[in-house]
Amino acid sequence: MKANYIEDFQEWEKGFSFYSEARVRFSETDMYGHMNNTVSFTYFEQARIDYFRHVGILMPSVADENVKSIPIVADLQCDYVKQVFFDDVLRIYTKIAKVGSSSMDIHYLAKNQRDEVCFTGRGTIVQMDPRTGKSVPISKEERAHLISLEIIPH
Repeated sequence: MKANYIEDFQEWEKGFSFYSEARVRFSETDMYGHMNNTVSFTYFEQARIDYFRHVGILMPSVADENVKSIPIVADLQCDYVKQVFFDDVLRIYTKIAKVGSSSMDIHYLAKNQRDEVCFTGRGTIVQMDPRTGKSVPISKEERAHLISLEIIPH
């Protein structure tokens, strides 16, 4: 398995500590019982929201007029390793891999109930001003908090 964002899989894997679970629903599968390839992105989304809540990153409402920035997905990638089937229980591990001036790179690792790697992924989340649609810098305080969460292999 070689995804372009993973140099050393064992080291990369060590950086994950948080996960959320997802059970593959019948409606998420094809006629052969395989999970549809688009579903992984939905699982990434829920795992990212769960992770953000876990580490204290707020998910503000765009309807709130006082909100100065919101996190949006700029890109998202998934690399499939093993087939996933109806009723499999997946652990979707999530971590912040890199923090930039207005963005962060999030990495994902999905394992089934047999602890087998099924798919991996990454995505860039950008802080955006909801009024202008332009990226905005992450505040010094937020940046320090995010960097403290950034997982650097030992």
